[in-house]
Amino acid sequence: MTSAWPKELRVAKDRRSLTVSFDNGETYILSAEFLRVASPSAEVQGHSAEQRVTVPGKINVAIMKMEPVGNYAVRIIFDDMHDTGLFSWDYLIELGRNKDDRWQSYLDELVEKGLSREPAIRPH
Repeated sequence: MTSAWPKELRVAKDRRSLTVSFDNGETYILSAEFLRVASPSAEVQGHSAEQRVTVPGKINVAIMKMEPVGNYAVRIIFDDMHDTGLFSWDYLIELGRNKDDRWQSYLDELVEKGLSREPAIRPH
């Protein structure tokens, strides 16, 4: 059960972050990159901890649009066309509360796996 309900979800003008304000007074600014690499989708999370994917190359990703899902979540559609993550209110508040630790873990995983936040350069 959700401990707090969002009062407002606001995408920044540059589409690179989402501000989520909850009715308990908590407010978090979550970057589009962070939301994309932490997407709760099966594509990113897998079906178990061992299947979770470290998603590289999303430093420039932006939020294209958001769609409400019932009264419990929002689907975020990113400009790389990823759209399968349903961000529940509980998940958004968990991301906000643990943003620094989760972000550092992601950066550590990139280094460990030899990956980069920058998109791969494709030869012409």
